[in-house]
Amino acid sequence: MNHTARYRGRFAPTPSGPLHFGSLVAALGSYLDARAAHGQWLVRIEDIDPPRCPEGAASTILRQLETFGLEWDGAVMWQHTRNDAYQDALARLTQLTLAYPCSCSRKQWQAFDIYPGWCRDGVCDPNKPVAWRLRSDLGKRPIHWQDRLFGDQQFDPAELGDVILKRKDGLWAYQLAVVVDDAAQQITDVVRGLDLLDNTPWQRQLQSALALPQLRYLHLPLIVTPEGQKLSKQNLAPALAEDEHGVRHQLFQALEALDQAPPKELATEPPATQLHWAVANWSLARLRPTAHRLIPPPSIL
Repeated sequence: MNHTARYRGRFAPTPSGPLHFGSLVAALGSYLDARAAHGQWLVRIEDIDPPRCPEGAASTILRQLETFGLEWDGAVMWQHTRNDAYQDALARLTQLTLAYPCSCSRKQWQAFDIYPGWCRDGVCDPNKPVAWRLRSDLGKRPIHWQDRLFGDQQFDPAELGDVILKRKDGLWAYQLAVVVDDAAQQITDVVRGLDLLDNTPWQRQLQSALALPQLRYLHLPLIVTPEGQKLSKQNLAPALAEDEHGVRHQLFQALEALDQAPPKELATEPPATQLHWAVANWSLARLRPTAHRLIPPPSIL
């Protein structure tokens, strides 16, 4: 692997419910890439949206990671404790004229594909609550990077729109929080699902504006249902197995979903044995750059 000696990866779930098979594939890919590079693997709980995060979900996620043998380094970072850091970043962006308050509602601009920037030169309705948006046309553009699986990527963030950094209800938005926290945790490599690839241009634009390090990215194929839907908590994906047999088989299936071609006899081995093999044999060259993987049949999940 052509990584530098220093590698810090992370898994950063939103605790909106327990992990499912798609989450396991993302966590496992991130874990294996870090461990195979003799790097560190951190966990961050992205709990900046309390209405979406039922009580106990975060502790369930941490327990699930432990059950599957995915042990992390250091203390878990909790985004709900990070308000001051996000506020400092927003103040810096405002000072750079790269962030602005916006009173517009989604309903007002529903005829447009992206927000038209009506509040860029001043809030349209000073009597309404405001969100804060990124001035994507003034940031670094175009954004270009080499995804480690999907290759050359180029986007113009201005064509993607002025993404929200802080919501009208005062809650922080994902795009700003993830950039600030990746830098705070000194992350070097992000391994995550392909559904987040088109978020990367905004994140790299923010990294550039805030003079933060640029990261390496590896986007993994998504696990989808037979109907082609992304496996997610929103469409009621079942939680990961808890029994010993189920855990071993799901971990093995996750290795198969990552195209690692594990030997069949590994399927009945405990997580520690499977992971030992998987770290020693992790190969990005085996991973096919296709968008989707079909969820294994429920009967063997």
